[in-house]
Amino acid sequence: MASPQGRFAAAAELLDGTGLVAAEAVGKHLLIDFEGGRTVWIHLGLIGKLRFGPVEAVLPHPQTLRLRISADQQAADLRGPQWCRLIDPAERAAVVQSSGPDPLRADADPERAWRKVQASARPIAVLLMDQKVFAGVGNIFRAEVLFRHGIDPLLPAKALPRPVFDSVWADLVELMRYAVASGRIDTVADAHLPEAMGRPPRVDAHGGEVYVYRRLAEPCLVCGTPVSGATLAGRNLYWCPACQPAGCAGHGLEL
Repeated sequence: MASPQGRFAAAAELLDGTGLVAAEAVGKHLLIDFEGGRTVWIHLGLIGKLRFGPVEAVLPHPQTLRLRISADQQAADLRGPQWCRLIDPAERAAVVQSSGPDPLRADADPERAWRKVQASARPIAVLLMDQKVFAGVGNIFRAEVLFRHGIDPLLPAKALPRPVFDSVWADLVELMRYAVASGRIDTVADAHLPEAMGRPPRVDAHGGEVYVYRRLAEPCLVCGTPVSGATLAGRNLYWCPACQPAGCAGHGLEL
C-alpha cells in the first residue's frame, strides 16, 4: 500500500504488507477492512474515483493519487475523495450505525427510514438527501423518484402516507440497482423515451434519460409544463409544478 500524493502516507505505511480482509459499501461510504482491526474509510464525494487495473511500471499522475492498494500485479487507485481516513473498530461501527438504510443492500431495513420520515416536519426532498435517513440516495434519484410518484418536494415528510413511502422505497431499490448494473441512471418509462416521443436523446455527463433533473424550464415529458428549479439544502432541486402540485402527497402518474 502507498500514498504517492503523500496525504495518506502515514496510514499507508502502517498498513503496508497487511492483509485485506473485507470491503463493504454503506451508502456513500466505502469501508475496507485490514488485518489488525484497522479500516480505511473512504467517501468519494462528487469527484472521487476508485479505479481498478494492472500495476503500471510508470505511475500516472502520482501527485493526484491519494491511495494505491495493490497485490498480485493488480491495483486499486483512489483519486480525489472527499476523505480517506484510517479508523478503528469503534469508529467503523459508528459509521455503519449512523447511516440510514441503503436501497442497494439486501439487508436494508426500510422501517428505519420510515420511523424518521413519519417523525419529521422537514420537506421530504431534504430527508431523501439525508444520508442518516436514506443512505446512498443522491440528487438525481431524489428529483426523479419524487417526480415518478407525483410528490411535492416541499411536502412535510410526516405527511407522506405509508403506502406512498413503500412505493418510493421499492422504486429506489429498482432504479438504483439498475443504475449499478448498467452504469447509467435511467428513470424514464418506455413511453417517454426519445424514440417513442420523437425527441433527441438527452446529452449530459451523467448519462441516461430523466424526467426533471437538470431540465430546468424544459417541457415536462408527461404534461409539457416547464420544469421548475430551486436550491434546497444546498443542492439544486427540479420538479414539475403540474405533476407535483403543492401539497401533493403522491399520486399515480402515467409513466
